[in-house]
Amino acid sequence: MKIGIKGINRVSATATVALTAGAVIAGSVFASTAQAATPPTPTITAKGGFVMNNGTAKTLFSKAADTRRSTGSTTKIMTAKVVLEQKNLNLDSKVTIQKAYSDYIVSKGASSAHLIVGDKVTVRQLLYGLMLPSGCDAAYALADKYGSGTTRAARVKSFVGKMNASAKSLGLKNTHFDSFDGIGNGSNYSTPRDLTKIASSAMKNSTFRTVVKTKSTKQKVTTKSGGYRYMSWSNTNTMLSSYSGAIGVKTGSGPTAKYCLVFAATRNGKTVIGTVLSSTSATTRTADMKKIMDYSFKK
Repeated sequence: MKIGIKGINRVSATATVALTAGAVIAGSVFASTAQAATPPTPTITAKGGFVMNNGTAKTLFSKAADTRRSTGSTTKIMTAKVVLEQKNLNLDSKVTIQKAYSDYIVSKGASSAHLIVGDKVTVRQLLYGLMLPSGCDAAYALADKYGSGTTRAARVKSFVGKMNASAKSLGLKNTHFDSFDGIGNGSNYSTPRDLTKIASSAMKNSTFRTVVKTKSTKQKVTTKSGGYRYMSWSNTNTMLSSYSGAIGVKTGSGPTAKYCLVFAATRNGKTVIGTVLSSTSATTRTADMKKIMDYSFKK
């Protein structure tokens, strides 16, 4: 009888050891799986970066996300947003291209949609000219049309005021505009977090979404003589062609801003949106964005 009991105890002890060992092994497997599921935080060249889940606003990546920096042409996201916020907006309303717009491009050495003086271009077409080739002439035309005042200077000042009012309405405390296109006078700045929020808000507008996901377009515009010509514009955002799920939004660059990008993509029903500011080149800003977007989709 004692032998039997000892045998049972020996069996129980062996089973316990086996179970314990199994639990340890299983625990190790689960632990290593959990570690493998959390990718390492990427390192980017850009001085600032931020990515969030567009649906929940949850932060997915952050680097100096609240440091104010020059934004270059990513400013034009707000330009488009303000236009699209106008009451009783008629996207088919025509704007006559003024000499002042082309003179501005020449004087600033600015990026251009190559608008031709005297042509009549619709507001919708100006939005394409603004966001695809990053036309500062298109930005000027839109600011002139949607600002208030009896002079062009007054209208531009009014429009920039609307840009700042829109930023304030979003609760942004680290954003200020002093231009309609990003060619500022020393006080045109935002942050990766703020710019991402501006873009996220703009992306709620269907026209904005359609424009910023367009890789290229050919637009028929009316000439001064009443005829027509075609304007062809290609998007400076090359990630639309190179990143799976890409849906927008805008590149930017400048002597102070360096190379910037605001970008959004959707995969498996999840949309992430983010910004990199002050990267060292067009190549590195793309590489930076791809790294932090890949990382954010895995989180």
